[in-house]
Amino acid sequence: MLKFISFGSGSSGNCYFLATPTDALLIDIGVGLRTLKKSFRDYGCSFSQVHHVLITHDHADHIKSVGSFSHEYSVPVYATREVHEGINHNYCVVKKLAPELTCLVEKGRQQQIGEFLITPFGVPHDSTDNVGYMVEAGGVTFCIITDAGRVTDEMKQYIARTQYLVIEANHDVEMVQGGPYPQFLKERILSQHGHLNNRDCGIALAENMSERLRHVWLCHLSEENNHPELARKTVESVLRTYGIVAGTDIQLEVLKRTTPMGPYELGVKSEE
Repeated sequence: MLKFISFGSGSSGNCYFLATPTDALLIDIGVGLRTLKKSFRDYGCSFSQVHHVLITHDHADHIKSVGSFSHEYSVPVYATREVHEGINHNYCVVKKLAPELTCLVEKGRQQQIGEFLITPFGVPHDSTDNVGYMVEAGGVTFCIITDAGRVTDEMKQYIARTQYLVIEANHDVEMVQGGPYPQFLKERILSQHGHLNNRDCGIALAENMSERLRHVWLCHLSEENNHPELARKTVESVLRTYGIVAGTDIQLEVLKRTTPMGPYELGVKSEE
């Protein structure tokens, strides 16, 4: 059994919590540390539970507080070599990581971190580097894919394997094209190294999910170019064209941008 909490999902700050009964990790710490402390207190959690931090990439909304958290609580931070270099050079990370708390992961290589077996895999985005993570513990498989310009064949394999999935549904294409953003920013968002739109997210799910998939959370929604109900309905509509009914075949939810959501208890079906 795993516990999952989202403490923020969007350009204002991203942070996700996974815990077994005796171990816990955070994926990204782009939320302000003071805000995160309050959220932990509200949920009856303690930072002393967190023994590891995984980082997806080096954009500020994913790493803003990682140095301060790691320093204050002596928690090791795991990321690819390129992402660590990006963290070290990012001016938004005021407190840099101590060398002894800087730990490396490699894309495609399984690694045991405490009670968690983690596998990073490449995700295309316009950052120094970017990975998704498959996390396995207690027979449960959890996968996160965020800030993805497109869905690669490798990413499809992890979608097909997981029981629980956090996946980006960042924007509606028409809202971006007709919105107030400057052209260069529109092109960045819509590019193959930008962000995943609602429809492509739905297609990625429909074409690659297995019967093992139980729960999907749509993450990293744009405040200006999306809406939670629009994202949910678009993905549901795509799934329906493939004969998949949200709420029956899988559970589908939209993570809030600045408000914590959870806790969710992630278990294993008896037949698995």
